[in-house]
Amino acid sequence: MVGKPIDVAAGLVFHQKKLLITRRPVGVHLAGLWEFPGGKREPSETFEECLSRELHEELGIDVAIGQLFDEITHDYPERTVRLRFFLCRLANGQPRAIGCAAFEWVTRDGLVEHKFPPADERLLRHLVDTGPLWR
Repeated sequence: MVGKPIDVAAGLVFHQKKLLITRRPVGVHLAGLWEFPGGKREPSETFEECLSRELHEELGIDVAIGQLFDEITHDYPERTVRLRFFLCRLANGQPRAIGCAAFEWVTRDGLVEHKFPPADERLLRHLVDTGPLWR
């Protein structure tokens, strides 16, 4: 492990049988890869508060945050991240690429056609294998 883990909250935002993914902008760690929207938790925030703030800042949307779906700690050479993924439902607004390079609504089959960070490998399998999420 490299230093204190960075806490990250991410949303699995489902809408009309599709899942929202975002592309990491140029100039950041893992630039160009796809990810689930969210971001770093501030010390004074809960993971849910962080996720709500980040989705509003990054995409201009409000979501209803549901249960924790998965938690992953992953060691990269330069940092360790502790990711919490929450099931979410789009509550208000349409996504706009404000704090990300792009966004896309993907189907269950389309999810595997995008390149994600290594930390998301187990989560991607779990999502594809959990059919009821996509109904």
